[in-house]
Amino acid sequence: NVNLTSSLCVVPTRPLARNQYERMGSDVTMQCGSLDNDASVSWKVNGTDVKAQHHLEGPRLILTQVDLGHNGLYSCFQNPNGERRDTINLRIGISPREPIVSCRSNTYPKGFYCSWHQQHSTYIPTTFEVDVQHNQRSLEVLKDSIHKNRCHVRFPEVFSIFPYKVNVTAISALGKASSTISFEESSIVKPDPPERVTATPIRYNARRLEVSWQSPATWPDIDNFPLKYFLRYRPLIKEQWQHVELSESTSHTITDAYAGKEYIIQVAAKDTEIGTWSDWSVAVHATPWIEEPVQTTSTTDVEYLTQTKTSPIPSSNAPHKAEPPVGRAAKLLSFFSPLLLVMLLLIM
Repeated sequence: NVNLTSSLCVVPTRPLARNQYERMGSDVTMQCGSLDNDASVSWKVNGTDVKAQHHLEGPRLILTQVDLGHNGLYSCFQNPNGERRDTINLRIGISPREPIVSCRSNTYPKGFYCSWHQQHSTYIPTTFEVDVQHNQRSLEVLKDSIHKNRCHVRFPEVFSIFPYKVNVTAISALGKASSTISFEESSIVKPDPPERVTATPIRYNARRLEVSWQSPATWPDIDNFPLKYFLRYRPLIKEQWQHVELSESTSHTITDAYAGKEYIIQVAAKDTEIGTWSDWSVAVHATPWIEEPVQTTSTTDVEYLTQTKTSPIPSSNAPHKAEPPVGRAAKLLSFFSPLLLVMLLLIM
């Protein structure tokens, strides 16, 4: 029989790093585990010796007036064997301040959403608690799946006369701060901008543009809660806008455009009774219809084209040297020239 023996290789585990959060500008004390006050230790940060302004008191490392540059992974080792006894992840930050909160309904009458942000970064993890009250009861708050600082609330009833109260609390390891806002249902209704805005020139009309658009897809019930629209347009050469307000129509014909000038066009939307105007839609550009110039042919061009058409096709051979023309007068002159010369000699 063969005796099989096995041995276990025990790997010593390093202590897990623990987080320590401290305020910016303060003096920070880090304790090396549970060592006694007379223990002798050394410290490293991110694997190198601590170089920041500090001093040691037994198993404690004291840093003065810390800032973001003190962030790091601090490890302490017990002398003289150099055994690691503790690891601290130091994070410097500031206490949270009152968050800025706003609420809006772009899906009226289904519900509204609230969003918030810090005026200044805390530099450390910060969470938010949201509480919404209406008519002396708390409403269900659903966190947004994409925006971490946004939540959604359903309207418990439509046309309510009771105000809504929203409280948002920012919480971190260094403290917490809250903000509360109150509003009525009608004051937060604001649709998204109209979509698919197009502007088309009208054939044979140099001063018209046909503009059309669609209501925002997020608006859930356009039949029972109709929108009105606000159109603005201007030529690129001018800064002043022209405006047209339209009731429920999703198209408009511009009749006073400058011929041949490029225009920029945008549309906004609003509930017909309550709320505020949406932001402007994405700008579109268009130029009214321009008549194409008719090509004309001059008399000279016609003569040239006629001559060209009736001329024979030139030979591919090199042209011969042209001889001077010999007419009837030239022939008579060559015949009488010797006789004239004799008569002149006799006279002399």
